[in-house]
Amino acid sequence: MDQTTACRWKNFAGKQVRIHVRDLTNSMAPISTQHLMKWKRRQQRPKGQRCAVTSWSMYLQTMAALLTIVLASKCLRAEEGLRDSVTWRLDRLQSIGGHKVRREGEPRVIETSQGKAIAFDGKDDGLFLDVHPLAGAKEFTVEVIFRPDAGGPAEQRFFHMQQDDSEDRVMFETRLTDDGRWFLDTFIKTGEGNHTLFAEEFKHPVGRWYHAAIVVEGDQMRHYVNGKQELSSKIDYKPQRAGATSLGVRLNKVHWFQGAIRTARFTPRALDPADFLTP
Repeated sequence: MDQTTACRWKNFAGKQVRIHVRDLTNSMAPISTQHLMKWKRRQQRPKGQRCAVTSWSMYLQTMAALLTIVLASKCLRAEEGLRDSVTWRLDRLQSIGGHKVRREGEPRVIETSQGKAIAFDGKDDGLFLDVHPLAGAKEFTVEVIFRPDAGGPAEQRFFHMQQDDSEDRVMFETRLTDDGRWFLDTFIKTGEGNHTLFAEEFKHPVGRWYHAAIVVEGDQMRHYVNGKQELSSKIDYKPQRAGATSLGVRLNKVHWFQGAIRTARFTPRALDPADFLTP
């Protein structure tokens, strides 16, 4: 006990209670009756009860610590899962994602509330890149943020990735309906298998921004619109090799797209919809 700490004995409830009082002025500080009452209640509590309370408190602290570790681990895995993602922002015509672009027609850069995008006229506007962003991936998530406009062709292939010297490909397509709506049609060819998810029961209004995704995980192919799964099927997917990509049209320049595309993202694993981009 240092020189600034005094010790006092006081008779309380028939017991001599030793009280340490710290007083920086070296004078005796008054003993708080409230503190003595708290001490009495603690001493009167059965020892077993005191141990149980202490054990329960330690249990709660341990569980809280474990929950924190689990949540932190999930967040870390989610962050690590996105570190390998590649994002293409369609905000210029010269290059996309660091890759040189070849243009067909007159696609144009437009301003939107969420940044720049590239608009296509549905007649002869298209962009072509000599890269296949899904090459080598056994599982993947490919996402696109786009706006299908009214007045375009009934069938539009607006995002096409294909292996060189092969028909193996991954495609996003839209179908316009007679009542002025659209639905998503996704397609994967891998080896001898042709896999189509034709979501004609899931129609959406045109002229709005949407998020669409294709996910390949294990033996499953799924597609989503605005984070909601529409269709799925089994697939025996074989990783594709290097190839090419087109935006706004199919690679062989048919089925042109009328609308705009703002962002595409490629992740070499299956993402949870909670981790998708938002339109």
